[in-house]
Amino acid sequence: MTNPTINQFNEQFDKFFGGPARAFAELTVNHVESVVNSQVEASRAYTDLGLKQLRSAMEVKAPQDVQSFVQGQQEVAKEIGERMKGDAEAFVNLNRQFAEEAQKLTQANVQSATKAASKAK
Repeated sequence: MTNPTINQFNEQFDKFFGGPARAFAELTVNHVESVVNSQVEASRAYTDLGLKQLRSAMEVKAPQDVQSFVQGQQEVAKEIGERMKGDAEAFVNLNRQFAEEAQKLTQANVQSATKAASKAK
């Protein structure tokens, strides 16, 4: 094979395989990074909330403190429920965005391959 033939092969390979693979890999890495960052943020929030509750429990010294602590637990349960709902919605949105972007990439690659196949005929 001559040098121009090798160059043409390399260009076509990159256009049909290398480029799309890199684009999908970049999309995947960005998605994983977003998911990990949201999980780290959620873990930090839940940990902070747990530590706050432990500190509140340590302040119980009298019977009236128990009642105050129990009432606070109801608020904490509500806060955790809202936080979990928000975290779940954020996770669903991240996955939806990833799926949409992956579908766009796939469609663009199929269109590109179809055009190339049409030219080759």
